[in-house]
Amino acid sequence: MADAVTAGTGEAIAGFLDPALPLWNPEEDDVLVVRQVRPETHDVKTFVLAPKTPRRFAYQPGQFLTLELEVGGEKLNRCYTIASAPTRPGTIAITVKRVPGGPVSNFLHDTLVAGSEIRAVGPMGDFTCLAHPAPKYLFLSGGSGITPLMSMARSFHDLAEARDIVFVHAARTPADIVFRDELGLMARNQPSFRFAPICEGDAPFERWSGFRGRLTPALLKEIAPDFMQREVFVCGPSPFMAAARTILKDAGFDMARHHEESFNFAELAAAEPEVAAEVIAAEAAIEAGPAVATVPVYKVEFAKSKRVVEVPADVFVLEAARRAGMRLPSSCTKGMCGTCKSKLVSGTVEMKHAGGIRQREIDAGLVLICCAKPTSDLVIEK
Repeated sequence: MADAVTAGTGEAIAGFLDPALPLWNPEEDDVLVVRQVRPETHDVKTFVLAPKTPRRFAYQPGQFLTLELEVGGEKLNRCYTIASAPTRPGTIAITVKRVPGGPVSNFLHDTLVAGSEIRAVGPMGDFTCLAHPAPKYLFLSGGSGITPLMSMARSFHDLAEARDIVFVHAARTPADIVFRDELGLMARNQPSFRFAPICEGDAPFERWSGFRGRLTPALLKEIAPDFMQREVFVCGPSPFMAAARTILKDAGFDMARHHEESFNFAELAAAEPEVAAEVIAAEAAIEAGPAVATVPVYKVEFAKSKRVVEVPADVFVLEAARRAGMRLPSSCTKGMCGTCKSKLVSGTVEMKHAGGIRQREIDAGLVLICCAKPTSDLVIEK
């Protein structure tokens, strides 16, 4: 019996390591199986995923998946950055922090176990070090924003790349430092890799003796005196990223070498001011009356909330709805992540997406409202 089990295990491993394996294609089969759940901290877990039949994953370090979940009878789409490295193509991993009151993160933490199945789309995204090769990097992460930078660091480590990397991670306490042991191992293995965690305070059973407080110009200069010469990647909560931007701008840093990523479902993307200006101009045209308006204006009804919003033909549905005070889930606002995917009950739209929706979903009447402009009155199932 033992020999049979060993043989079966060996065959399974050989199957997943077969270099001739085709790539995982969510267009053909979007189901991923949870292979393992790993606790990282008291409120962070890593979910290791694999296709039902052996396939290889191909992606760029820093990219993300969009999970399609049914939580409490409602279909939700959420983006999670891939924390694993493409140098290990047999599985893919996401690392998720439990958010108090967050429907998806709590569902993942409380429900997923080895053998669970979830649906996913991707990988996608353009936040990657491969797009910005440089001899020296500065990674700045806060909280669960560590995941895309961890994918990049793991990739360099696996390939034994002697790249000069300073990895700064901000956490509340030492008990909240995600991947602490692994990052320490990387630093021991690679003399050119430096890991510098910053903690605001002590943990219940550990007094912190490292860098303390929050990221400041003085602290950044102490950790990375040559930061002005580095390619900078930033990911974390909005206040953390705003602080990093301010520090770099005030220092005269070339912001063309600054790159950031965030999946904030509560805020309108600040990186799209021209879109907001477009909405404001369209609203002004509506208020001025038909003699001034230059484009048609359509009524968009959200069936579940019973809200009706007027949307000019040259404005995206999501932006107009947000300006009207509606809180709708979204993330990238570029037609890439799929978070705002919605059922179009009636009407027609013009949509130019960036990969966040599949053709079979479009054929089934789904749209991405962040990149859809009305061409008639609409009814949307939200």
